[in-house]
Amino acid sequence: MKSKRTNPDFLNGVPELLILSLLSRRSMYGYELVQSIRQSTNGTLEFGEGCVYPILHRLEADGLLDSKRETVAGRSRVIYRVTAKGAKRLASAVTTWQQIVRAVHHALQGGEHGQPALV
Repeated sequence: MKSKRTNPDFLNGVPELLILSLLSRRSMYGYELVQSIRQSTNGTLEFGEGCVYPILHRLEADGLLDSKRETVAGRSRVIYRVTAKGAKRLASAVTTWQQIVRAVHHALQGGEHGQPALV
């Protein structure tokens, strides 16, 4: 039996971009991020905890996130926030993502050789 894939392969890098973006707005814990990604994309993208937590740990190890343990609704949670280094990575990632979107849109609209995409 073939398992249902939630998101296509070409979304590599998107979870990190969304995590940094959402955490730049407010600090959150992991499961809260999972829910926020689903809500902010109107359910189009769903990245489970098995995807989100490894990214959080890697971003923290790379100095892009800080974390601290807090009690939320009576439960101990690890709350993540974006560091200054993470904000710089986010700005760069957003610029790159916007260039890619424009280029793909141009190609899908029948862009021709010699006419550069608005990258």
